[in-house]
Amino acid sequence: MTLIELMVVLAVVGVLLGIAVPSFVGLTQTNRVAGEINALSGDLQFARAEAIKEGLPVSICTSSDGLSCLGSSNWNTGWIVFSDANGTKSVDAGDVVLRKQPPWKSTDTFSADNNTSAVTYSRDGFAIALPGTVTWKLHTQPLNAGASRCVALNIAGRQQVQKVGAGSCS
Repeated sequence: MTLIELMVVLAVVGVLLGIAVPSFVGLTQTNRVAGEINALSGDLQFARAEAIKEGLPVSICTSSDGLSCLGSSNWNTGWIVFSDANGTKSVDAGDVVLRKQPPWKSTDTFSADNNTSAVTYSRDGFAIALPGTVTWKLHTQPLNAGASRCVALNIAGRQQVQKVGAGSCS
């Protein structure tokens, strides 16, 4: 192998890496966002189903310790799903934590509008005491609008995952 052949191979490898690395970063962001959005969406569905099954209110709220509610609209700190017998949107004596989502290790931001820090489902599956449709907006760091997603939840308890530009997702 000559020095010229080696230089040509290195140049081709450099060009391929220059094309592949940005695509790989976008792919990993998209997959990470899908997992993060699916975690909240799945837990919202679980909370609604448990409220209907138990015949009692079930709440989901922001939590960093997995034991109590934070009262913050930043959901990337983690959340818990719990039986909320008295419907206070806080973990009281006798309430059972059903699921825990730990804080994210990524720097993505995930916040709900209208300062929504908790959602409670009634025994018939309706999201009670919401100020209308609530939208959680997930934005990647560094910002990649193509990978960002939202979850919209209406008072009937119906949720929808949206891309940026669709519905109330911005």
